[in-house]
Amino acid sequence: MINKDFFQALDELESEKKINKEQFIETLETALASAYKKMYGEAKSALVKLNPEKNTIKIYSYKTVVEEVEDEDKQISVEEAKKIKSSYKAGDTILQEESTKEFGRIAAQTAQQVVMQRLKELERQIATSEMSEKEDELLTAIIKRIDQNIVYVQIAGSHTEGVLLEKDQIPNEKYVVGERIKVYVKRIKDGYSGLQIQVSRSNVGFVHKLFELEIPEVQSGEVIVKSIARDAGKRCKVAVYSEKPNVDALGACVGMRGQRINTISAELNGEKVDLVPYTDDILEYIASALSPASVLSVETNESLRASRVVVPDNQLSLAIGKGGQNVRLASRLTGWKIDIKPESEVSKSLSKQADDEARLEELARQNEITDFDGFDDIE
Repeated sequence: MINKDFFQALDELESEKKINKEQFIETLETALASAYKKMYGEAKSALVKLNPEKNTIKIYSYKTVVEEVEDEDKQISVEEAKKIKSSYKAGDTILQEESTKEFGRIAAQTAQQVVMQRLKELERQIATSEMSEKEDELLTAIIKRIDQNIVYVQIAGSHTEGVLLEKDQIPNEKYVVGERIKVYVKRIKDGYSGLQIQVSRSNVGFVHKLFELEIPEVQSGEVIVKSIARDAGKRCKVAVYSEKPNVDALGACVGMRGQRINTISAELNGEKVDLVPYTDDILEYIASALSPASVLSVETNESLRASRVVVPDNQLSLAIGKGGQNVRLASRLTGWKIDIKPESEVSKSLSKQADDEARLEELARQNEITDFDGFDDIE
């Protein structure tokens, strides 16, 4: 049955797994009492006491002293109680130690089940505690297995597993079991089957955290990442600025000989990173967001939050980008709709508008002449 080795094991669990031994013993006592009742009859009232100091376990059945007995399994008359001890009176509880010899095997199985269940609960609590503050953080993980394009990773330094779904992977990036990768903790939830951690490498948060990791000025707050727009695996635009006039936000992000931005790009599997200087001047901001294309002019409609951008004819394809990528990312970055027009089209439109206005003026002048009847009516 439960013996000295069992209590020593409890001491080890308390030190290694941080189990509260007193709470665990209370849980075990309740489980053993329940097991005893199942073995000897649910009607009986039973109490189990574990004594770690003496390495003993004792089981008691107990009855309440009453004037008139209605349930013989749980009650005893005052008359019968006084035969045991003369001081007993109605309302007292009489404990009687039971033999545990026959109960030994059941007790051992029950104890084992409680220990295993408690350990599982504890591991879940530890995992939840470890990860509760890790949401929206960048962590190192080890690839454990890959199943149908879903990558399962173990968060380094923990027993927690994360899931990298296909939509959260960088397109065309190769993943190898045993490889260490950086992941962004996108979402943590405590589900029915346990703690579920969804990690990502395609989320814009991944880029933001890489900037904090690789650029000390971003981590300290001297350089602020205002906005990020990303087409994972291909290109992303990052708007940065500093409230300190002596800090060069773009230069800090680029680093000496481009080292910082190149390190970030390499972690993104070669993804191109465009740095955009953020400004409150929306005209200037939109123009900068369309980099590397040159912009001639920007007009905006505040109510529609839309803009029209004019670019040189030879910059049109660059401004739009392959498959519309550049203008799409610029629009996401700024939060404004962007309509790009080549200079020649705008010039033709302006020329046509000028011609139309000239014709209208000529028609107006001719109408004035037609309406004039001469001086015959003037005396």
